[in-house]
Amino acid sequence: MASTKSEKVTKTPGEAGKTAIQVIERMMNLLDALALHEESSSLKNLAEETDLHPSTAHRILNDLVACRLVERGDGGTYRLGLKLLELGNLVKARLSVREAAQAPMRALHKLTGETINLSVRQGDEIVYIDRAYSERSGMQVVRAIGGRAPLHLTSVGKLFLASDDPNQVRAYVTRTGLAGHTRNSITELGKLESELNQVRQFGHARDNEELELGVSCVAAEIYDDSGKLVAGLSLSSPTDRIQADWLKLLQDTALQISKGMGYKPKISEPHS
Repeated sequence: MASTKSEKVTKTPGEAGKTAIQVIERMMNLLDALALHEESSSLKNLAEETDLHPSTAHRILNDLVACRLVERGDGGTYRLGLKLLELGNLVKARLSVREAAQAPMRALHKLTGETINLSVRQGDEIVYIDRAYSERSGMQVVRAIGGRAPLHLTSVGKLFLASDDPNQVRAYVTRTGLAGHTRNSITELGKLESELNQVRQFGHARDNEELELGVSCVAAEIYDDSGKLVAGLSLSSPTDRIQADWLKLLQDTALQISKGMGYKPKISEPHS
């Protein structure tokens, strides 16, 4: 009897992997079942629709509730959670921005010969989601696609901070402590607020060797069809190679991308 019991509880790595995959499949089946209901659904119905024992369905649904992927309603009913909406909107923004930006980014790279970056905000950081560059630019790319950097140290990050209200900016400062990377990094609230005022005034942002010595960046906003700031387009170059006329090219390219996402600019949007 002892031997038989031991055989039941001992699993090989392959069997453990199958069990994990089975749990994921059951989880996805429950989410798919919930997606078919416009309103909340009962545990009994969900168990029947997914061929799961009610206790198994209940256990998985509890885990999904804890992750905010599912919400529990009155009377023990369930519905899809807001976390799915948050994740869906994030994926939608990234994918649509990348799709709209790829051709304009590469055209801008050909015009300037410099590295062009596409970034989005995620919490207190920006995430690089695409890049157009070539070896002839002569600049090492230290932040790969998927890489992150603090908002206050990057030109794109400053665009997003400039769109926040003063209380949100101060909360960011409290959370992050404004840690610096170089001697040029902004590490004081007063200096950051002054910098963000300039961003709001002139409609673009700069990184003056604040993330990496010897490298400067300039960034312009990208908006979606609702007029929301969803990404930033930046040009990175060795500081001694930056040219003033690149700013206009960058802004025009960012506007082209925004229009590709359905953005309708105001009649007059002057840039200095």
